[in-house]
Amino acid sequence: MTHQAALVLFSGGQDSATCLAYALDRYDRVETIGFFYGQRHAVELECRIPLRDGISGLKSWNCELGPDHMLDIEPALAALGATAMTADIEIATTEAGLPNTFVPGRNLLFLTYAAALAYRRDLGVLVGGMCETDYSGYPDCRSDTMGAMQTALGLGLDRSITIDTPLMYRDKAATWHLAETLGGGALIEIIRVGSHSCYKGTRTTLHDWGYGCGACPACDLRRAGWQRYRAAPGMDKS
Repeated sequence: MTHQAALVLFSGGQDSATCLAYALDRYDRVETIGFFYGQRHAVELECRIPLRDGISGLKSWNCELGPDHMLDIEPALAALGATAMTADIEIATTEAGLPNTFVPGRNLLFLTYAAALAYRRDLGVLVGGMCETDYSGYPDCRSDTMGAMQTALGLGLDRSITIDTPLMYRDKAATWHLAETLGGGALIEIIRVGSHSCYKGTRTTLHDWGYGCGACPACDLRRAGWQRYRAAPGMDKS
């Protein structure tokens, strides 16, 4: 598989939108993949294509954006039990210390399906927005998990494959700054208005940091990151 060609795990959220811009700037060929898994915030899937088009049309990137792929894995995940991410359950912290929005194995499944598609499409890199710096504590977002998955997928496919996680050690403020570096204020605005991160799927109120309920953990992270980004000195926020 060519390591100048990448498949971006593209959900329609802030992080994956930033990752798409990163990949367009870095690789020679880029495609995207999304997943329906019964998420409460399925509105993010409605945002995907307009957001994708907005980012790809922003400027002349280093590559052309190839096809988008969508996979429905909801039946399998639903059979494993509901979480606050996939059912109308109050968001809370479990006895294990994790938020009950954690969907066990979700990112592991995403990466496995993405790697299988990448094998077919001759794409040597999987780009994902996993982060262990400013996140909800999900164990399948950690760097160690990504390293283990990269090794396992390479062995299982008998081909070298790279998992590129450009946000792993960036908090949300730094993620906004990365977007600014990649596409200036225009990309910031595309992501602010066009992406969706709210776990409850609320897309009725546009806050200064984007759409959302303003109260769930995803909104809390996004709002706090936006405020730190806007307050940081020396950044062009015009």
